[in-house]
Amino acid sequence: MGGVPAIPPPYHATAVRPDWRDLPDGLRDAITARLGAPVVAARTATAGFTGGFAAVLETAAGRVFVKAADLARQRHLTDWYAREAAVLARLPAGLPVPRPRWALDAAGWYAVGLDALDGRTPRLPWEPTELAAVLAGYAEVSAALADPPADLTALGLPHLADLARTDILWWGEVAAGREPSPPLPPAARDRLPELVALESRLPGYAATAPGLVHGDLRMDNVLLDRAGRAWFCDWNWLCHGPAWFDLAGLLVTGYAGGVDVDALFAGHPATADAPPDALDVTLAALSGYYLTAAGPPPPAWTATARVDRLGHPGGRPADGGRDRPPDVSPLLWAHRRFSGEQALGWLADRRNWH
Repeated sequence: MGGVPAIPPPYHATAVRPDWRDLPDGLRDAITARLGAPVVAARTATAGFTGGFAAVLETAAGRVFVKAADLARQRHLTDWYAREAAVLARLPAGLPVPRPRWALDAAGWYAVGLDALDGRTPRLPWEPTELAAVLAGYAEVSAALADPPADLTALGLPHLADLARTDILWWGEVAAGREPSPPLPPAARDRLPELVALESRLPGYAATAPGLVHGDLRMDNVLLDRAGRAWFCDWNWLCHGPAWFDLAGLLVTGYAGGVDVDALFAGHPATADAPPDALDVTLAALSGYYLTAAGPPPPAWTATARVDRLGHPGGRPADGGRDRPPDVSPLLWAHRRFSGEQALGWLADRRNWH
């Protein structure tokens, strides 16, 4: 921060991934056999921050979106992909989400095939029609997850209240001297006690929510199809929690785009039962979560680093360090900084920290 506004990363072009031709021959052969026809075109996904394979594969029989990762070197990704496939297979019918088609392992890799969506990430700053489509789509999703089916909850999903305590709440760590303070703008430099008090309410609020939430709802996990409908992707962090948490995380990215985000949050069906300070509590938590991890990337990548529940390297390991797992986009740190500044700036405006 420090007076220089963060620039959003190009969310449509953040990924560093292997291409189809980079995969082991045995894996490509197994995928081709499962598709039932040779791959005639492969379009690698350019969005995202992890380094797993992700591409739309086209054959004479149609198109499939395939994710794949090395079972030994990228075990966290293979676990995510398997969990996402299990979630997608059990989400209520009719929702705008891709559905799984198959899964396989070959040549030491795990792969899952999903419906291929013909879409793109929304543009920043938010365009009114695109934002309206995304908010309408999330209203549909949040309503369906307010009373989720039993086979979905039977997956043993985590609770946001627990995840908040272990991975999200970082201002308390800063106040206790266990985490370095990130650079803060003048308006927020003396607000650490208030930030700690606000974020500390999140676990209690989340614990009372009866439904499920996406858990990682950012604009780069949304695709708009050619008809303008919003589709919601990357469901590996589904958890028990309040829908307003998802909504706040989504709107953070559009905070500086001239949009009345306060009104959009307050008027959305997902906030019908939200506590009066739910938005401030979530913004405090997200700002600390992002900003404490937004420093320069560590010089070395390590395969043992913890990867947290919002899909980013981080978390709270025993030694207090947050190293870089392998195959992470170098733009991840720009994403963290941008998101953290957006959240803290929005909170500062709401609380008149000027």
